[in-house]
Amino acid sequence: MRFIGNVIDKLQRHPKRVVFPEGEEPRILQAARQFQALKLGAPIVLGDQAKVKAVAEGLNIPLDGIRIINPIKSEDSENFSKRFFSLRREKGLRITEAREAMMQPNYFGTMMLAMHQADGIVSGASHTTSSLLRPLFQIIKTAPDITTASSCMVMEVEDTRFGEDGVLFMADCGVIPDPTVDQLADIAVSTAWLARHMLGVRPRVAMLSFSTKGSASHPLVGKVQAATAMAKRKAGQLRLEADFDGELQVDAALVPEIAVRKLQDSKVAGRANVLIFPRSQLRQHCQQTGAARRPRKRLRPDSAWVEPARRGCFARFERA
Repeated sequence: MRFIGNVIDKLQRHPKRVVFPEGEEPRILQAARQFQALKLGAPIVLGDQAKVKAVAEGLNIPLDGIRIINPIKSEDSENFSKRFFSLRREKGLRITEAREAMMQPNYFGTMMLAMHQADGIVSGASHTTSSLLRPLFQIIKTAPDITTASSCMVMEVEDTRFGEDGVLFMADCGVIPDPTVDQLADIAVSTAWLARHMLGVRPRVAMLSFSTKGSASHPLVGKVQAATAMAKRKAGQLRLEADFDGELQVDAALVPEIAVRKLQDSKVAGRANVLIFPRSQLRQHCQQTGAARRPRKRLRPDSAWVEPARRGCFARFERA
């Protein structure tokens, strides 16, 4: 079973409440409609009710089963504002500024997550990623034992010999451009945990570099080596069953024939299903993995599910 089909099956068994802050965006309404039609959970769209309904009518999208909330008129706005003020007053936030923030859909949607009124948030079709990250970092705390909020991309490649039946988890892809050793280890452990949770298999984590096991000498190589050792220790402390190896070049991490020539006795080399980048140079590394389809980027501030949509995205749920 392919990755997206597996996710759909899980959501149909355990439906979730997902908030879509860009409720007046046509693609978001189409996605919310499909989310509800597939019985994946309860979609919540934010926006002016009249404008949302007008867009839906123009696209012939029925709104039954889709909850519409206007942050400006919501009865929760004042409570959300007070909660935000209590979180940020030591940073100099005034109550008037908290009220203004809660009128913004991304802030309101994030507070819905924090107050357990939603299980996940999908945003970014028309907003910048930074406008989604800012309220997340200000409101949502990191999970216990994790000090670094990061993102990952789930990529499904055509050649199922790579990754886990063609599925690769890759991080960090958009939050920390140049992580420290501690941050890199945190990113590796949290991404391994997510892969374990979503794939149901033992994560095989490759800590990537331009060197394989000391074939080059450079401060970046040393950073990856130190982060690999630290990730192993952290995973052991958290009782996370996963394999970590590094530093590895991307070909040694993914291609068994190359892995055999470059190193031996590795549980990860040639079989990696999680790729950790020392810097956010995702495009260059991805080009070496071959043709890929259906990338999914996730942010992991804590146990909440955050899905940044791309501004060039389109609405589609499908099984492969």
